[in-house]
Amino acid sequence: MTKIEKYFERLAEKDFRCDLEPMRRVCELFNNPQVQYPTVHIVGTNGKGSTAAFLESILREAGLKTGLITSPHLVDLTERIQINRESINSKTLDALVEKVRPRLPEENFLSFFEMITLLGFLYFSEQKVDIAIIEAGMGGRLDATNLLKPKLILVTPISLDHQNYLGETLTQIAL
Repeated sequence: MTKIEKYFERLAEKDFRCDLEPMRRVCELFNNPQVQYPTVHIVGTNGKGSTAAFLESILREAGLKTGLITSPHLVDLTERIQINRESINSKTLDALVEKVRPRLPEENFLSFFEMITLLGFLYFSEQKVDIAIIEAGMGGRLDATNLLKPKLILVTPISLDHQNYLGETLTQIAL
């Protein structure tokens, strides 16, 4: 296991946090990369990944340089961050992690999902994507992806999921 994989394994132990402030603080440290290119934010319970894949394919075929953040990954962590359907390579991912870690207020300041999201935001900014399609994580108004200023928000079907964080009813979860 590489040093970076061990780092992400430690971050994975952190639970979902109902607080956007840590992610906001870190994005500000890096000049808010998430607002430096147009985005489409995909939220909902079911179908986010398929919707993101379809939209990315359409935009790429139209000649745009596309960024894509999805979760979970199937085989390798690098699948979560893609440009033109090419996963970020592990060397680039490692370099981004090493760029971010020294600037964090503390070693495990971000959760696993927050870190992956931040790295995607930074990568897309550095690579000057034309548009990024960002799949929400667990969802809710406190999801790390909610720091976006999207041009479009797509809402896929919502069902009962993550009630311990998002609420007991469909209305609460939708809010």
